[in-house]
Amino acid sequence: MRTETVTSGQNPKIKELLALQEKSRTRREKGLFVVEGRRELGHCLDAGYKARTLFVCMEIISGNELGEIIGKASRAGESADDAMPNIIEVPSALYDKIAYRGGTEGIIAEVEYMDRGLDSIRLSGSPLIVVLESVEKPGNLGAVLRSADAAGADAVIICDPLTDIYNPNLIRSSIGAVFSRQIATASSCDTIKWLKDNKISIYTAQLQDSEWYYSTDMSGGTAIVMGTESTGLTDVWRQAADAHIKIPMLGQLDSLNVSVSAAILLYEAVRQRQQAKQL
Repeated sequence: MRTETVTSGQNPKIKELLALQEKSRTRREKGLFVVEGRRELGHCLDAGYKARTLFVCMEIISGNELGEIIGKASRAGESADDAMPNIIEVPSALYDKIAYRGGTEGIIAEVEYMDRGLDSIRLSGSPLIVVLESVEKPGNLGAVLRSADAAGADAVIICDPLTDIYNPNLIRSSIGAVFSRQIATASSCDTIKWLKDNKISIYTAQLQDSEWYYSTDMSGGTAIVMGTESTGLTDVWRQAADAHIKIPMLGQLDSLNVSVSAAILLYEAVRQRQQAKQL
């Protein structure tokens, strides 16, 4: 573990950090992404990710708090010194320029990519899965991940993604749920095959040719599949579905935000499963 102090925004390491925050292409090329904040970074390290560099402002973060993060980082990696993250100390004026959230938390990390495909998902006996097709807004994805975490869903699968799952806005909006839940990216066709191979029922959320969501049995293996608010799901999902489900719309508008819809459907599955345990 090496420690150094950087005070200039023109330093190459600061420039690389900013490029990683702003450009998905740079993240892919470098195999690195950025996590800001003690809570989010803690979830990240607990999930087995390896922090390569920590940018810290000792005017904000305490020595004990930094020590806890370094302890997690050492458990996440190997025991050798070169497996430990490098520490770059920055003054508060520079930290304010590189942090998304201004002068809070006092720690930003460059973290190594981890492949997250379907084969990495470990399923429970009665899995609950959320599938999102081409949902491109990081804020929506983050909110769905938070609901999936709260409902204890096994995993979230993003099909044909238009958003990098390591986008800092997604990580921030999910408050770390992108790490606390199993998440994978895959094509729609590969995901459909994986769900069917694992005997998980596919329920597509759509208004046409649908039954009420609360009339659908979600007590067994269930995949709740949702598309974009503007165009909905593609035909490949509609045709693969075991059932089409919908949420009552009693006002003048015909669409809820995808994250709100996901929360409603997830908690219906939770309600049914808890009820089944009581019988």
